[in-house]
Amino acid sequence: MAHPRIVIGVDSSTQATKALAVDIDTGRILGAGRAAHTVNTGAARESDPDRWWDAYCEAVAATGYADRAHAVAVAAQQHGLVTLDSAGNPVRPAVLWNDVRSAPQARAMIDRFGAERLAARIGSVPTASFTATKWAWLRAAEPRNADRTVAVRLPHDYLTERLTGAAVTDRGDASGTGWWNADGYDHEILDHIALDPAALPTVLSPGSPAGVTRSGGPTRAGIPVAAGTGDNMAAALGLGLEPGVPVLSLGTSGTAYTVARTRPNDPTGVIAGFADATDSWLPLACTLNCTRAVDHVAGLLGRGREDVEFGGSVTVLPYFDGERTPNLPTATGSIHGLRHDTTAGQLLQATYDGAVFSLLTALDRVLACDGDTITPSTPLLVIGGGAQGIAWQNTVRRLSGRPLLLPATAELVALGAAAQAASLLTGERADAVARRWRTRHGTTLDPIPRDTATVERLAATLRASGALPAPDRYQVRDATGKMSE
Repeated sequence: MAHPRIVIGVDSSTQATKALAVDIDTGRILGAGRAAHTVNTGAARESDPDRWWDAYCEAVAATGYADRAHAVAVAAQQHGLVTLDSAGNPVRPAVLWNDVRSAPQARAMIDRFGAERLAARIGSVPTASFTATKWAWLRAAEPRNADRTVAVRLPHDYLTERLTGAAVTDRGDASGTGWWNADGYDHEILDHIALDPAALPTVLSPGSPAGVTRSGGPTRAGIPVAAGTGDNMAAALGLGLEPGVPVLSLGTSGTAYTVARTRPNDPTGVIAGFADATDSWLPLACTLNCTRAVDHVAGLLGRGREDVEFGGSVTVLPYFDGERTPNLPTATGSIHGLRHDTTAGQLLQATYDGAVFSLLTALDRVLACDGDTITPSTPLLVIGGGAQGIAWQNTVRRLSGRPLLLPATAELVALGAAAQAASLLTGERADAVARRWRTRHGTTLDPIPRDTATVERLAATLRASGALPAPDRYQVRDATGKMSE
């Protein structure tokens, strides 16, 4: 019997590295490995890139198939700033995506170029998450470290370079830097932040290999390495997304995205106009308060996260960390309509409702970027840590009126990287590989009647609080495709 051809896909996330060994022909996951990272917390969110490499080696070896892999690819957390010296060693710990010390530099960038011009040039209005603002912060706060830096990389770039020796990246991850546009690096922006373009990696065309593995890693030397990409782009690959297919990711924060045929251009900054890892685009909106907000309220009430009750008139806007959608960065959590007969379970359910309402609103704006409308039978693909929670599932169904599709595979980022690796060997597009692997296979939940009363109460609460200046800003598309008032 012939041995299966095996590829390894890697997800180097904020907290850990996860690796999957996958059969190229069937998509069957043959082995998995995981190794934790160390993240400095507090005002500075930083990690040692050398630890990422150690974790990569540990996780890939733990799959049990490192010596039999035919190709490999790495996806990783977006936006992180990795600075290297002339010897290729990290100058300092990497500044991670969730480090917000560069907020003043983001404001200065918007003041210099204007939000509309930035959205038109790079597809997004940069925030403190973006790599460009982090480099501008480093220039201002640590000029000696900036002067020592001869190469600037994203996390996935750094690991790919450790594997191959090649200074390369892909268009998906590059689109989250704030210094890349559809034509390449934006030299006017690079001049503004005082970054030499010679310090940046080459942006490979979709499907191109990064090189081959060198000796010293967990796999054999000489096997192909795909370009890799950012984590959101890899998750889209892992799902084999086509344009207009809607995705909700329920994590600590929530994301809503789809694949689009045209480049997004949202000067409000709500939609990040990312490129995907193929030749399309990945409009994405983020909410800051999702599963963590619900778990926080459950803890305050002394209840389990599934201990919800329906009914009552209470409305919760769970904006404990401020909020991005709606754009309320200084907001706090608020409770409205609280009565003597309000139960703890109703209060917890209202927290779910507030979080899901924001995410569905974000999804509607994402779909509008490409002029898409989704038919009543189109399921919402729901992924992330909250996707298996019954209360989360029921809340999304109740407020959307739509069926849900819950893919069985949890590690979609690593699976997307594995599809990239497989595409080098088969000649297929990476998203076509994922569709052949049937990565979206899972459980479908039928729709339930849409709770328009709760949607309308949430919208009215936002308007009354001043958070909703125009009635149509937070309309949500119902199951017929009509916008709610």
